[in-house]
Amino acid sequence: PLSRRLACGDVEGRLDAIFGRVRAVQAKSGRFDMLLCVGNFFGSTSEAEWAEYRTGTKKAPIPTYVLGANNQDTLSYFPDVSGCELAENITYLGRRGVYSGCSGLQVAYLSGTEAQEQPAPAHSFSPKDVEELKTSLLSTPNFRGVDILLTSPWPRDVGTFANSAGEIDTKKCGSKLVSDLAASLKPRYHFAALEKAYYERLPYRNHTVLQETPQHVTRFIALADVGNTSKKKYLYAFSIVPMSSMDPAELVKQPQDVTENPYRKLRKEARPGRAEEEPACQFFFDLNKHQGKKRPSDGKERGNSQPKQAKKPPQPTGPCWFCLASPEVEKHLVVSIGTHCYLALAKGGLLPDHVLILPIGHYQSVVDLSSEVLEEVTKYKAALKEFFRSKGKRYVLFERNYRSQHLQLQVIPVPLDLCTAEDIKESFITQAQEQQIELLELPEHSDITQVAQPGTPYFYVELDTGEKLFHRIRGRFPLQFGRCVVPPARCDVTPARCDVTLTRLCCRAVLASEALLARPERADWRRCPAER
Repeated sequence: PLSRRLACGDVEGRLDAIFGRVRAVQAKSGRFDMLLCVGNFFGSTSEAEWAEYRTGTKKAPIPTYVLGANNQDTLSYFPDVSGCELAENITYLGRRGVYSGCSGLQVAYLSGTEAQEQPAPAHSFSPKDVEELKTSLLSTPNFRGVDILLTSPWPRDVGTFANSAGEIDTKKCGSKLVSDLAASLKPRYHFAALEKAYYERLPYRNHTVLQETPQHVTRFIALADVGNTSKKKYLYAFSIVPMSSMDPAELVKQPQDVTENPYRKLRKEARPGRAEEEPACQFFFDLNKHQGKKRPSDGKERGNSQPKQAKKPPQPTGPCWFCLASPEVEKHLVVSIGTHCYLALAKGGLLPDHVLILPIGHYQSVVDLSSEVLEEVTKYKAALKEFFRSKGKRYVLFERNYRSQHLQLQVIPVPLDLCTAEDIKESFITQAQEQQIELLELPEHSDITQVAQPGTPYFYVELDTGEKLFHRIRGRFPLQFGRCVVPPARCDVTPARCDVTLTRLCCRAVLASEALLARPERADWRRCPAER
């Protein structure tokens, strides 16, 4: 059965305003089943207006369900912490729990704000409250999630991987306990308020791509305060079929704009065994020695303070050509050194500006990187995209985590007029099919660290448009696959007169043949005469 619901933000005692708006919406769009209120239902000057509803002089137009107090001033309006009827058609849900309607719709709710002291005040919730609510639901046989979650505070970090929340900083705003609750209960809709802002986040997935069975998505919606002068949206209408009544295949359909789960990153950073990046004190040379103080080699010159005992990256089992502290590294190829990563020209590159992004410490793959290193890799990618676009080029990036001990992100620029991003993607997919390699396109906003666990062999492609391809290596894999697919710069030789041995047609025939130029004579960089 299809249910039509309304949700609203902070009413703050403006009962006539919200109920008048509900009547107007129903007159235009038909009847709704209930109104769900998050945030502050009562305000500091609510008494006169509230008395008319409490005594029955006025009546809410539809069944209205509200959350409890968020401050000491409004506690007196809620006489029973377990929930009660406050007036005709107006019900206080309670401190925490689950409301199940006759249609089978499940509404989980948590009243108050996160407690900043113990014991928690009556208008706040504690970790114990959240844990008990989670346990009551997660212990249910075949639990898949709830239909709706109501909280007053926003969940912390809800804006991760998502569209902008405007003036609200989602990394500082809201409650971590609410984030934990939302991650566990997997609501299809999550409503919150208190920030006097409207924010409808892109839907996010509740499963790990390629690792877990697909699940339904969550839509987070924050609503503004009723009657605000900025005319921000405070009333949200939606239709929903209870999860228990839906066809499973229909329930787990993923919309095109779905993003990664914003709370997964928090859990992953807390995962034990994740190596932290070594401080940048390991260089055996310094390219900037004439521009400043030489970098220390052993950390003893950092001052009198006790150095932080951070875990070092895993150490190589033998000589490594890419660890920056190693004498094996060819320092004349180094272009830029950051705090955690460096940029170097490729030895035997496909093109003069073929570069590598490499971690300074010894990491085997992207999924092994600490959060600090990963952040700097992202900055390098953004800078390279801007640089290459200024030169009329786009880049293709690939990584082969197979028979290699140090992460190498190969970044190869391609002229914009030679091929489109779609051409490059199709070329990789076509070549993969010819070699019976299953190359999958990852969903937009997905993260490779959600697809592959540390130690998993894989091949990964990323275009500067954000499109990504992934292959989990389970057996043998051609080591030079990526180099054989990516096209070099356009030449001036016609296909008929080209005397270079190619696996694909020459670049002049790209548009006609819908194939990209490959360079097998440069596929294996160790055999290439360039840079030797």
